[in-house]
Amino acid sequence: MGSSRRARAGGLEPVGVQLYTVRTLLEKDFDGTLAELAGIGYREVEFAGYYGRSPGAVRGALDRTGLAAPSAHVPIDSVRDELPSVLDAARVIGHQYLVVPWLPESQRTLDGYRAAADLLNRAGQRVKRSGMQLTYHNHAFEFAAVDGRVPYDILLERCDPRFVAFEMDLYWITKGGRDPLAYFARWPGRFPLVHVKDSAGAPEHRMVDVGDGRIPWPAIFARRQQAGIRHSFVEHDNPADPLTSVRRSYAYLRSLEV
Repeated sequence: MGSSRRARAGGLEPVGVQLYTVRTLLEKDFDGTLAELAGIGYREVEFAGYYGRSPGAVRGALDRTGLAAPSAHVPIDSVRDELPSVLDAARVIGHQYLVVPWLPESQRTLDGYRAAADLLNRAGQRVKRSGMQLTYHNHAFEFAAVDGRVPYDILLERCDPRFVAFEMDLYWITKGGRDPLAYFARWPGRFPLVHVKDSAGAPEHRMVDVGDGRIPWPAIFARRQQAGIRHSFVEHDNPADPLTSVRRSYAYLRSLEV
C-alpha cells in the first residue's frame, strides 16, 4: 500500500487481549486486572474461562471498566454437550463469537478432523440462530501433514462458512511452517479473529512480546480486509511479567501505520 493511501490514525484499532495472558493476575484480582488492561488502552478482551464468576458478575466487571468481550474460548466438549448453557452465558456477557480452542490429541486423525468439522457445522447453525458465530482456533499441529493432507485445510474445506469462522493464531501458524498471507489469499474473509503473538524465529520459535520477533505485522495487517479481520487479540502464553508484556505489545500495535 502506497504512503498516500496509508492512514496513521493512531495505529491498529481495536486492539484486544486474550485474558489467558494475564490469568495469574485474574485469579488474584479479577476486577483490578481488567481495570489495569483498560488503563493501558485495551478496549476488548477475549475470555478463556470466567474464574468462577457468574455471567452477570463478568458482565458487571466489564461494564465498570468500559471493556467489551466480543469472544470467548469454549472447549469442544462444552459445545457438543452443553451448548444451551454456553449460549445463555454468552448472551449475558455480550459475546459475538464462541471459539473452540483446540482438538484433543485422540481426534487428530483425518477422520477425526472431518468429524470435528461436521460437529462444528451442526453446532454453528445453532450458534448462528442465537445471533453469534462459532469459530475455530488453531495451534501448530493442524499444519503438520497427515497422510498427505494438511488438517487445517480439511477444516477450512469442510466447515460451512455460513456457520463456522476461524480465529487464526499467527504465532502457531508460523511455528507450523505455513504462511498466513497465503491462507488469507486462498480463503478470503474466513478469519474475523486473530491472535497476535510474536516468534523470535526458527528453530525454537521462542514466544516474545509483539514487535520483538520476526512475524511481519505490517504485511499481515495490510491484508486485514482480505482476511476479514475484525478483532485482534494480543497474547503471550507465559510472559515473565504479564502487564509489562501486554503494555509493550499494545504500544507496538498502536505505533503501526496500517
